[in-house]
Amino acid sequence: MKGKRVLVTGGGSGAGADLALGFAHAGAEVVICGRRLAALETVAAQHQAIRALPCDVTDEASVQALFAAAGRCDVVVANAGQADSAPLHRTSLDQWNAMLAVNLTGVFLSFREGLRQFDGWGRLIAVASTAGLKGYAKVAPYAAAKHGVMGLVRSLALEVAKGPVTVNAICPGFLDTDMTAQSIRVIVEKTGRSPAEARVALEGLSPQNRLYQPAEVTSAALWLCSDGASGVNGQGIAISGGET
Repeated sequence: MKGKRVLVTGGGSGAGADLALGFAHAGAEVVICGRRLAALETVAAQHQAIRALPCDVTDEASVQALFAAAGRCDVVVANAGQADSAPLHRTSLDQWNAMLAVNLTGVFLSFREGLRQFDGWGRLIAVASTAGLKGYAKVAPYAAAKHGVMGLVRSLALEVAKGPVTVNAICPGFLDTDMTAQSIRVIVEKTGRSPAEARVALEGLSPQNRLYQPAEVTSAALWLCSDGASGVNGQGIAISGGET
């Protein structure tokens, strides 16, 4: 990755922070963005090759300003995301729109600006979810947005297939991150289970009976940027222990 610039959205925590550090350790210059500048700066302080910039990925002008400030990037990792949970009949239009805005529109805007400024070789990578490959109860808007990401990835992959750009998604199951910790808190509040019981319930969704580590997402992203993955295009790579 030496000599390449990588932009990671949602880089202030969880998988985004791990991605930033992983690419930096691999020799890349890394730009991370998000809405919480203090969290971004904490990550950036861990490696001299990481730079933090504010951005709201749901806002077109904000994303355009981000790319202008970042400079030409070789890899764009659309990682910013947000989860919510409710039965569909209790889901408001605002909740629906919020899930699509950050989880789908944010990927579209990030990919579009990334593609526009590529100079030859480039990699567009979305951090999606197994929710983009199957359904889960009580997260219909989130799953719909992630399915939309897969449609975007597969369609754009065909547009760029004749050149040196690839477009793929990484689809992990529940990651051991703050987002999953929030899901555990919601389960505790709504079911009365203990945090340990709630965690076991989420772990049980995996055939391997575990949460997945952000480093597994980073490893997959680095591989997608390698010469050996040049023919991998339009794929949703599941990190799920075989969950179907």
